[in-house]
Amino acid sequence: MTARTNRLLYALALIKFILPFFLQHPVYEPHRDEMLYLAEGSHMAWGFMEVPPLLSVFAWLTKLLGGGMFWLKCWPSLFGALTYLVVGKLILSLGGKSFAIFMAFLSFLLSGFLRVHYLFQPNFLEIFFWTCMAYSLTRYVQSQDNRWLYMFGLSAGLGLLSKYSVSFFLASLLGGLMLTPQRKIFTNKHLYLAGLFAFLIFLPNLAWQWIHHFPVIRHMKELQETQLQYISPVSFLADQLLLIFPCTFIWMVGLWMVLFSAKAKEYRFIGWAYVLVIALLLLGKGKNYYSLGVYPCLLGIGAWQLERFTEQRSKLWRWAFVLLPLALSYYLIPVALPVAKPEKLAAFYERTNIRKLGVLKWEDLKDHPLPQDFSDMLGWEEMARKVAAAYQTLDSNEKKHTIVFCDNYGMAGAVNFYSKKYGLPPAFSDNASFLYWLPDQPLTNIVLLTDDTKEMEHAFVKEFSSAVLYDSVTNPYAREHGDLIIILKGANENFNQMFREKIAKKKAEWNDH
Repeated sequence: MTARTNRLLYALALIKFILPFFLQHPVYEPHRDEMLYLAEGSHMAWGFMEVPPLLSVFAWLTKLLGGGMFWLKCWPSLFGALTYLVVGKLILSLGGKSFAIFMAFLSFLLSGFLRVHYLFQPNFLEIFFWTCMAYSLTRYVQSQDNRWLYMFGLSAGLGLLSKYSVSFFLASLLGGLMLTPQRKIFTNKHLYLAGLFAFLIFLPNLAWQWIHHFPVIRHMKELQETQLQYISPVSFLADQLLLIFPCTFIWMVGLWMVLFSAKAKEYRFIGWAYVLVIALLLLGKGKNYYSLGVYPCLLGIGAWQLERFTEQRSKLWRWAFVLLPLALSYYLIPVALPVAKPEKLAAFYERTNIRKLGVLKWEDLKDHPLPQDFSDMLGWEEMARKVAAAYQTLDSNEKKHTIVFCDNYGMAGAVNFYSKKYGLPPAFSDNASFLYWLPDQPLTNIVLLTDDTKEMEHAFVKEFSSAVLYDSVTNPYAREHGDLIIILKGANENFNQMFREKIAKKKAEWNDH
């Protein structure tokens, strides 16, 4: 391990951290899901309806530091760089050098990691802890140092506090160990002490789930009914080749090494863990990106083997291994991050016919001008600005008895994100964890944000003394295009009774599985 190689590793990690800030076009705003996770930082708890609590800590820090876009994006970029550092350390532990370090860097830069490491979602934490778990076991195999088992326990515990799907990889790693000579690890008492350590870290969230009747079960059922049931095994497996495109060949070499090569037989448990976690995700109809965390270590091992191959054959191969991903990145980067205005990206996708790869297909299984993630980053400030304009039409007395109510968590989170800029009160919703944050008070006036274009035709509108359709979201590329802003005044007791019953029913559904 030379000082020069170490300097290269840390320099590339710094580039990995900084580069996304220069790639995303400033017209794009926080993602829909980021709005929800940021809101959770204002309601700190040991758990939430959708996710464990660890991400909310970084949401709280983001708000503490001003709540701007830089800090919102800082954490995924930082953990992306840290994940790359762990992979780099794995390469060095195998005897890898500068070329392997650089190939691993290309894998993180020119792949789906580029998007994941710029979105404030649990995925960036999950991928980091998956990688740390595999790395810790690898280092234990190399050194037989029990401290790495406790690092494994720490990674597993914190991983479970970031996303429950970490349990899939945890089970797969343990299964992989059982299927190889490394099963002797199960005779080591320190593995069980590390497991206890992990359990104690996770215990507060487990207690929270128990107290709240395990809302994660209801959340998974809802996800299965609305999204996961449409995922086919064939498309899931095909997408595994596209997630790290154009560096797929690197992880495939890594997988071949840990499954079949005698030179890496002591790490065969990683190969089995890959097979097992893919099988589990297939059985559970997981989304394609649920498996992303299994690839960093395979990329590291693949980069190490490609470096060895070029040293044994010809270093001219290195040009091919570098130039091929760089050439293909012309198609990748505009799909991984929104690097240009929506109209330019839409024209690029049309010109390159990139829809054939399925990247423009949304959850409704239809193709759209932009990827769904990109459309989920548009229209929010327009929405908040128009809500503020509607709110300002009320007199001071009316404002005292007015709430902003939104159909979904993205809307509510967006209004709250821009509330200081536009002088808005807190926004509420009965969607996702916002359901638990609703004020328990009679409603008089409501500025309503809805995605139902026929909202004004519903019977409940007659329970108000006045109802005015004020405005709508007009950005044609936003997923919220067409959302309505309605001013409702003078709710009667009948409406309040219906509303209380509706909220009580929703909460009961989450408590009764």
